[in-house]
Amino acid sequence: MLALPTCINGRHAQGVSPQSSLRLKPPLLDALHQTRLTILQSVPVPSPPSSPGSLPSSMAAPSGTMRAVQYDRYGGGAQALKHVEVPIPSPGKGEVLIRMEATSLNVADWMFQKGAARPVMPRKFPFVSGFDLAGEVVEVGTGVSDFKSGDKVIAINFPVTFIARSLQEFAYTASSFLVPINGGGLAEYAVASASLTARRPPEVSAARGAGLPIAAATALRSLQRAGVSLDPADVTGRKNVLVTAASGGVGHYAVQLARLGGHHVTATCGARNLGLVGDLGADEALDYKTPEGAALRSPSGKKYDVVVHCGTTRIPWSVFQPVLAANGMVLDLTPGFVSVSITILQMATFSKKRLVPLIVWPKKVDLELLVGMVKQGKLKTVVDSRYPLSKAQDGWAKSMSGHATGKIIVEIGAAE
Repeated sequence: MLALPTCINGRHAQGVSPQSSLRLKPPLLDALHQTRLTILQSVPVPSPPSSPGSLPSSMAAPSGTMRAVQYDRYGGGAQALKHVEVPIPSPGKGEVLIRMEATSLNVADWMFQKGAARPVMPRKFPFVSGFDLAGEVVEVGTGVSDFKSGDKVIAINFPVTFIARSLQEFAYTASSFLVPINGGGLAEYAVASASLTARRPPEVSAARGAGLPIAAATALRSLQRAGVSLDPADVTGRKNVLVTAASGGVGHYAVQLARLGGHHVTATCGARNLGLVGDLGADEALDYKTPEGAALRSPSGKKYDVVVHCGTTRIPWSVFQPVLAANGMVLDLTPGFVSVSITILQMATFSKKRLVPLIVWPKKVDLELLVGMVKQGKLKTVVDSRYPLSKAQDGWAKSMSGHATGKIIVEIGAAE
């Protein structure tokens, strides 16, 4: 007489206690074993259900490691960037995995490295920078139905500490919110939120699309915040707009967008780029190194309704104030303590002329609008220079120099 175990794969048979056993004769036991084998071999193993964005077997999701450029401490500049092999990330719920084709470098990249947002950003080391993403979707996370493998896209992966359009709005906000978005563009693959990803048509190259997410979206939201209409038919809302650092990443988009709406645009830049900003749509251009340029005085004597201050160099309020119209507004895109202090004082004294430290939170609809403008030829990305991933530190150093015209692009997979 043999004892048949009362558990299979660690689980006890239903209705049989662990202390009991069923005693069978050898012939009956052999028959039972043969029957069990026949059943197991005849029952098909079900395949796991596929999600809307799952990949066919011929296009399996990437695994293993990828090349990336990262830094592991604050400071150090371009020399502190390290070329490493790191695991390929996986998209979580509501995210897409992008095979990177291009990213662009922004002031925020090296300002965060310097510690400007310490300890909020980077939240931890090592850190892979690159907040503008352009490439191809290769995998989607759960809950994503509007993207699939093979879609060409652009996306933004930028950390935002306050969901507010301006300090005035923040003044009425009880607390701040940290959005857990974490760069990643200086790598062969990057994860992005599907809610901040937009399709990129064939007419928009990866390099030119990569310049849009932060710089162009910042220019767009700044003008919208100031009430600058982009509708050329809106003749009643025409304004005099000044754009500082107009040949830079944000500035060259701001000039084009303001001009697209039919507004009078004055631009400041270096002497070598005066012709460029004119070609982009500026009605007047000032060399910032001349006395007139330093004073921001319009050659036609116009007062500015809106100033989009794109430069990283602080300009005193005493320079802005005399060139503003009665209800003029200065949008400071790189605000500091002084800007915040002036704004609070102006709010307390109900000043009509205002300095507005602007915190921009781009949305998917902004990316879609900008991509559409590029497709239609209404907006263009001026590319200063291009670097392969292996020479990302050279592009980083160029960005830190402050003398880039337009956007600095790092192309992933480009010829070395």
